[in-house]
Amino acid sequence: MAEFRLPPNSRIRKGKHFAAREGASATRRFAVYRYDPDSGENPRVDTYDIEIESCGPMVLDALIKIKNEIDPTLTFRRSCREGICGSCAMNIDGGNTLACTRAIGESNGEVRIYPLPHMSVVKDLVPDLTNFYAQYASIKPWLQASTPPPDNHERLQSKDEQEKIDEPAACILCACCSTSCPSYWWNSERYLGPAALLAAYRWLVDSRDEARDERLDELEDPFKLYRCHTIMNCTQTCPKGLNPASAIAATKKMLAARRV
Repeated sequence: MAEFRLPPNSRIRKGKHFAAREGASATRRFAVYRYDPDSGENPRVDTYDIEIESCGPMVLDALIKIKNEIDPTLTFRRSCREGICGSCAMNIDGGNTLACTRAIGESNGEVRIYPLPHMSVVKDLVPDLTNFYAQYASIKPWLQASTPPPDNHERLQSKDEQEKIDEPAACILCACCSTSCPSYWWNSERYLGPAALLAAYRWLVDSRDEARDERLDELEDPFKLYRCHTIMNCTQTCPKGLNPASAIAATKKMLAARRV
C-alpha cells in the first residue's frame, strides 16, 4: 500500500498561545502560520486572542495589531490597505484573498491565516514571488508597436476598444488566482498560470498593440497555455472579481482560429 506523508521538516507543529488580558470581552482567536527557514525549526501555528472592540474590522487590522502590540516578530506584506496593491494576499480560512478587504466578521470562530499555498515561504506569511513575477515579465506586458505614434496626441481607441481591456487591465498581480490553481501547483515552472495569461490577453485584445501574432507564437506551447484545464479556481478566488479562465479560453480560441 502506498503511503504519502509530508517530509518531517515540513509538518506543522503547535505553536505559542497569546491570551487576551484578564477580563477582556469580545475576543476573537487568530491562528497564524509561522515559519522562519533560517531557524531550522518546523513551521508552527501561533494563536492570538484579540479584543475586537479595540481592533479595526479587517483581518489586516488584526495582523497589524498583533505585530504592534503582541508579537513584533510576525512578518507579512501590506501597503495600500484599499485592495489596490495586492501586497497582503494570503490564505484566510482556506481561501486566497486580500487581508485588507476580508472582514473579520466573515469568519466563524477562529480565523485561520496562512501564506499563499504551494509557494516557497520567505518568512511567516510572505511567499517567494520571484517565479511569479518572472512569468509576468515573460509575456512582455507593455505596448509593442512599430508604427510611429500620431503627431501631437496619443494613440487613440474607441470606447468599445477600451472596454475590451478594462477588466484584464484591472489585475493587481496579487497571485491569489495562480496559487489557487492545481495546474499551477503541479507545473509552476512551465505553466504561466492565470495571472500571467490574463495579462497576456490584455495585450492581445489591445487595438493599439501590433505584436499579436508574435504574442500568440510565444503562447503556443503545451505547457505555457494548455496546462489550463478550466478548473475555475482562479475566477472563484479573484478578489477583484476578474475572470482569468474566460481570458485563457479566449486566447485558446485565437490560436485555434489561426490554424483554420
